[in-house]
Amino acid sequence: MLITLVGMPASGKSTLGIALAQTLQYRFLDLDSLIVKLEGRSIAEVFAEAGEAYFRQSEQKALHVALRATNTVIATGGGTPCFFDNMDLIRQKSLSIYLKTDLAILAKRIFQDSKNARPLYLSDSPEDLLQKLATTLAARQVFYEQAQIHWLLQT
Repeated sequence: MLITLVGMPASGKSTLGIALAQTLQYRFLDLDSLIVKLEGRSIAEVFAEAGEAYFRQSEQKALHVALRATNTVIATGGGTPCFFDNMDLIRQKSLSIYLKTDLAILAKRIFQDSKNARPLYLSDSPEDLLQKLATTLAARQVFYEQAQIHWLLQT
């Protein structure tokens, strides 16, 4: 069985994914790490050198690879479900779980860990970041809500 976690950046997909995989005695696969492995460069380098459109294609290829696994918990990137037919594929091949997290919590986590933040979320202030996240969530929520299970995370 496959379990795929979707949600905004910093929603806890990797942290909870690792814990869930350990509990179930499954493997854990972070889609961003797989992209880095397949590309041979960091996510930031992919964005800087090839742009977001190329990154999204690379992300889709990595998703196809990940969804061939068994007994695995997959943590997707925040935008993964929102491009191409990715969310349909995630729903067909796995149990999908949307980790719903308050925007203020996301902004705090991303701002505090800005060295690991996606290029799309680099920001000068927590307020600017909160606005970027609100705009992004408004566009992505329709995809996230297609997940079979919704978990509301409040910390």
